[in-house]
Amino acid sequence: MGRPGLTRRHLLASAGGLAVAGSFGFAALGTGADALASSAHTRVRYWNLFSGGDGYNMIAMLDAFRKANPGIDVKDSTLQWGNPFYTKLAMAAAGNRAPDLGVMHLGRVTGFSPGRLLDPWDVDLLAKYGVREADFNPALWKRAVIDGKLYALPLDIHVQLCFYRKDVLKKAGLLGDDGRLVPVTSTDEWFDVLKEAKKATKKGLQTLGLWVNDQNFQWWFFVAFYTQLGGTWFNPANTEVTFDTDKAVQVLEFLRRHITDGYTDPGMGSVGAEQFINGAPFTWEGNWSVPVFSGAKLDYGATPLPPVFGKQATHAESHAFVLPHQSDRGGATNEGAHQLAAYVVQHAQQWAAGGHIPAYSPTLSTAAYKKLEPQNEYVSAMDHQANEPKVWFAGSTGILAQRVGPIVVSSTMGSAGPDAAARRMKGALTQLLAMKNPMDGRTAAQGGAVA
Repeated sequence: MGRPGLTRRHLLASAGGLAVAGSFGFAALGTGADALASSAHTRVRYWNLFSGGDGYNMIAMLDAFRKANPGIDVKDSTLQWGNPFYTKLAMAAAGNRAPDLGVMHLGRVTGFSPGRLLDPWDVDLLAKYGVREADFNPALWKRAVIDGKLYALPLDIHVQLCFYRKDVLKKAGLLGDDGRLVPVTSTDEWFDVLKEAKKATKKGLQTLGLWVNDQNFQWWFFVAFYTQLGGTWFNPANTEVTFDTDKAVQVLEFLRRHITDGYTDPGMGSVGAEQFINGAPFTWEGNWSVPVFSGAKLDYGATPLPPVFGKQATHAESHAFVLPHQSDRGGATNEGAHQLAAYVVQHAQQWAAGGHIPAYSPTLSTAAYKKLEPQNEYVSAMDHQANEPKVWFAGSTGILAQRVGPIVVSSTMGSAGPDAAARRMKGALTQLLAMKNPMDGRTAAQGGAVA
């Protein structure tokens, strides 16, 4: 099937109207016409969405690359996280004003019209700079391949974790001989743990921070536990919804029970991290909270979300390097983009300090990485990732989370029953499967979503 023409008008309409472009200042996309650094002969324009601690770590890595490669001038720009970033990147690619290198969440790559808004990586060129498929977790690499071509180079995976206060759990008798949280393998065991932890919790603090009113977190937690149950979303051809409402009900009842049994306060939906710092025994947060809790000098640990349904699986996304489409991509600039991405991927020890698990597997076996705490406790999440389905409407802050996340919240908060919520979720998935991607006018069944 042929792909319809893609224009900036289509992109702006899909992002919510012309006001989006105005909020960016479209002229600010630029053409990279500034002068090269005095000693450089090649410029690489690089867009990313990293702020805060991630931003500082990325800048340090870029500075190290500049020092090691004075012939390449890296012109990096940090843009607003989330859908604004993706809209601006899409408009730049459609208008032939794209940067030479960019970053995306891996789950969003399928929906970004690979081959039209993204260019494939030259795997031979990556190999020249020391990066090969064998250096990555096979499942992670496969997610980056679409229609037989590599469209994303994974930098990391970031996962949802169960953070726990060792000082509180020690009082509750919930630490093993290794000083870590006792193993949990069922819902009954998990709620027994919470029961004992609550007895050791200071008055005024909830037992578990669960982000009960946040659509993204609730969706991420649902994906993890639904995957533990072996749940599926669509058939391989993406023509049929295979979502199991019975399994969904089990997960929704599990999430809801944290409130009904008194372990999570629905009025404290967004203050789990603060409560944890103040002495709450548990909080479920992304691994990006590691610098926050370590900075607070807490005595804590972090493990993947508990395998309460028997199978280990914790929600995972990935930051990945991409090549935004350029009609004239090639030459020294394109090689510089490959060289820069390969360098950062291979020198991700600093990135790991921010809590992310490096995608480049040789890093994980280094003595320096093995000494990182609590990173060395949850690195196993690389081998049991719970990912969103590989369809155009999935991925971080994507349409799938926007449509289904609020339904999960309604069940967790008690405004909808688990049975009704599960049926609504299946209905939403059915509607999404029939929708056309505004980037290229194709449904999931018509798109290149199969590796």
